[in-house]
Amino acid sequence: MIVSMLNDDVQIEAMSCLQILSSWSDKKWIRRLDSALAEFIFEQDSGETSDALLVGAAMLAYFEGHGHTCLPLRPLISSPDALLGWPEDRQHELNSLWSRLPSAMAEWVEQILMSTCVQSLIDVSMPDVTAPTDQSVASRPLVLAGTHDEPVLYLRRYWNHEQFVFQEIVRRVGEARNVDELRAATILSRLFDSGIAEDDLSEASRFDWQKFACAVALRSSFTVITGGPGTGKTYTAARLLATLFAVDSAPDRLKIALAAPTGKAAARLRQSIDKALEELVQQVGDGLDLTELARRIGAAKTLHALLGASSDSRQFRYNASNQLDLDVLIVDEASMIHLEMMSALLQALPPSTRLILLGDKDQLDSVEAGAVMGDLTREAIKGSYSAQTARYAWAVTQQRIPDSFCAMGSGSPLLAQQIVMLRESRRFGASIGQLALSVNSGHCEMAVDLLERDSLQTVLALASSTISDVLDLGVRGRPGAKPCFADYLNEIKQWNAFKDKNPDTHQAWIKRVLNAFDQFRVLCAVNQGDWGTVAINYSMLNALEQAGLLNTGKTGKEWFAGRPIMVTRNDPDLGVYNGDVGVVLPSLRRVEGDKGAFALRAYFLDGDQLRSVSVSRLAHVETAFAMTVHKSQGSEYRHVALVLPPGRNEHLSRELIYTGITRAREYLTIFEGQAGSFKQAVARASGRTSGLGSALGSA
Repeated sequence: MIVSMLNDDVQIEAMSCLQILSSWSDKKWIRRLDSALAEFIFEQDSGETSDALLVGAAMLAYFEGHGHTCLPLRPLISSPDALLGWPEDRQHELNSLWSRLPSAMAEWVEQILMSTCVQSLIDVSMPDVTAPTDQSVASRPLVLAGTHDEPVLYLRRYWNHEQFVFQEIVRRVGEARNVDELRAATILSRLFDSGIAEDDLSEASRFDWQKFACAVALRSSFTVITGGPGTGKTYTAARLLATLFAVDSAPDRLKIALAAPTGKAAARLRQSIDKALEELVQQVGDGLDLTELARRIGAAKTLHALLGASSDSRQFRYNASNQLDLDVLIVDEASMIHLEMMSALLQALPPSTRLILLGDKDQLDSVEAGAVMGDLTREAIKGSYSAQTARYAWAVTQQRIPDSFCAMGSGSPLLAQQIVMLRESRRFGASIGQLALSVNSGHCEMAVDLLERDSLQTVLALASSTISDVLDLGVRGRPGAKPCFADYLNEIKQWNAFKDKNPDTHQAWIKRVLNAFDQFRVLCAVNQGDWGTVAINYSMLNALEQAGLLNTGKTGKEWFAGRPIMVTRNDPDLGVYNGDVGVVLPSLRRVEGDKGAFALRAYFLDGDQLRSVSVSRLAHVETAFAMTVHKSQGSEYRHVALVLPPGRNEHLSRELIYTGITRAREYLTIFEGQAGSFKQAVARASGRTSGLGSALGSA
């Protein structure tokens, strides 16, 4: 062992910094893209780049690949092992490379700023990214920002996006709208149940946060409403729309849009809004023309569709030069919005458009870099409402904000006045709700205890599970939680029994199949490996076929009736978007030359509306019995199987467990590939490095 380490030392000493980084990418410690950025900087500097910058550039790209928008230099210099979280077998090479690098922060900053690829914005607060600048400097690929004591390295595009998002949000919350408080109070009192006794208003549990959220959104062009599943975010949004419609001077010209990051989430948003408006009609009668309001709301779209994405370009049709014609935009599942998308969205919105973001601040962050929702709501639990907001709340809602949520003195940030956290969930059964709460709070022992003592087996954890256990659940379900894949596959078999195959019976059957499929899903932490989506999808397909539930037929295992699919790439021409989930089923069109066969199409259900695409036109899809927890955001199922891989895994975190749990409405089954995986994940809170949160916190 000692001889091996000595040989490694000799090899590493003989290698240049770029060679070491390249070898790390060969070993899959970092991506090829990460070492390539260091090589690019080296070439641009004509070989005069310091090792400090080469390492910094590679680690910056590595960090971006893990969702961070920037790289703080202090922890990189002082404790790279803790920052990177690499296993022990990599520590020796890591320490060997770091021994070549400066130990003092000032030396790092000096050496980094010697490069022609770096723009220095050290100690520059709130630079105007729209102001004219020297293009030779503004086009440099890297930015060193922060302070001399706490410098932060950025890729240029993330720096620009972060600064624009910050400045645009600050501008929006700083421009207060005039509110007819008496009119608003009258409308809100009709839309929300009243009758809270004044003596009880000091109780946070008696404060109507939903009513307060509507009041807050009336006075600004930017509002965030956050809360866990079942706290009434879309219920609140529907009443907000009714309020805006009622107080608008020209409601017949009001342009309203709904959007979400995925098609499934967008469809659920519209469905929830429609349902809430129908209930409101019964509650308020003819006093508000809610039928006309429903007509004013456009079809819910994905953000890509809303912004006009095209198949052959990264540019959106709607942008700063061609903005959307909207008065109100409500975006659900905002935790899935990455920094670049938020920047594009804000650029495409006129200053007068009201933007309302809905989402759960405790869910997983977006797949791409950034944690916009987390940055916006990092202090949401505190409230920090000002005396002015408290006065406004009393005038418009006839409620007093509980003292514990009011700021003391001048400690009330401007942004905090436009963020409302809904605090009471009504969706889950007791077991799932309590488990989600304990996980979100990081109470490991309490969470484990809840799993062990659920006598109704609403939630069940199987320690030291095998893949066979997962497959068996998918085929048969389990006692106390029957929903499984057999449900939708048995529904498919009913088609052959229909003698009258007309369009109406066909459409009704398609909807039954899709609804049955959405009762159960396997959620994984990762894509690759034995416990990842790829392997489990393959194994589940074989298990269902062996059980006689599925027949892949003569066409092999690519296209067959019953194949669940997920779209993996946006294709606006086909009307399908990344994350859309559907099922391949026979259409009513006969296959030429085969009288007994019907042509296959992929069917997708958006609320109550069906859309379909010929399978021959779908190039970017994957089988979707199992999907990652990340991809499941915006969806919910009666029964969720949450699969946790064995061993150390950087993807396992408290946020992943919480998100997986909260996808389940009634039943949850947790498979631990190794005993203790669940507990370890709950103990590990993930966090993303971003300059947006700290900037917004001081705004």
